[in-house]
Amino acid sequence: QVQLVESGGGLVQPGGSLRLSCVASRSGFSFDVMGWYRQAPGKQRELVATKGRWGSPNYADSVKGRFTIVRDNPKDTVDLQMDSLKPEDTAVYYCNAKANEVDFWGQGSQVTVSS
Repeated sequence: QVQLVESGGGLVQPGGSLRLSCVASRSGFSFDVMGWYRQAPGKQRELVATKGRWGSPNYADSVKGRFTIVRDNPKDTVDLQMDSLKPEDTAVYYCNAKANEVDFWGQGSQVTVSS
């Protein structure tokens, strides 16, 4: 049974930084893609950033230049460094991992950007 365990998140002022971390426990899988999604109140879940086992990461236009995804393949971890945060980044952030066309999700981490 795959579990994605998230840590990080919290409350930060506009312009501040936060880092989210995610580790896949009891994996045994080779994840094709790992990444982060978010869901704001009243909105659909949306892609934030993803990273395949190799190659360049993929970012939503709204976070390009501000967020950085870091994936460690041997450790099955994926982090999201979030800089220059804006109030519109406020959402619940979910770690995601895909293996053999199956999606696994973390429990969700609240990120609130407010003064």
